Amino acid sequence: MNRPRNEKLKQAEAAEYNSLVNQINPRPAYFKNGVWAFAIGGLICMIGQIIMNALVKNGMELKNAGSLTSVSLIFLAALFTGWGFYDELAKRAGAGTIVPITGFANAIVASAMEFKREGYVFGVGARIFSVAGPTLVFGFIISVIIGLIKVIMG
Repeated sequence: MNRPRNEKLKQAEAAEYNSLVNQINPRPAYFKNGVWAFAIGGLICMIGQIIMNALVKNGMELKNAGSLTSVSLIFLAALFTGWGFYDELAKRAGAGTIVPITGFANAIVASAMEFKREGYVFGVGARIFSVAGPTLVFGFIISVIIGLIKVIMG
């Protein structure tokens, strides 16, 4: 006899709990977050374009300028991650810092920085290759497969 009453009580308690949780949870500011992501991601890309334009203006071929721009952005992201600036920027901009090529550098360096207490050589240096290794192997394998397909297809 008490069983149906206990079930109704449990359901009422669960509904009340869910209502309280919904009242307390903060509502994310989707529009504001989207604007920040767009602005910071665009700023990162704009910095890359400025670097590339400067290299081309100073006589570098477009292909080489594009490669050097990518390397420069990766270096800057790794440097800013090491200083702790990139992570603070990512807290505000979210996906805006992840989408450009700099997000890859940040992910690799940030995970390696967790081992700084073990030293820069055996901690950070060793860990950065163990984190980047699977990514690079996957990239090489996909590159070989795409190259083979291109050779076979003519």
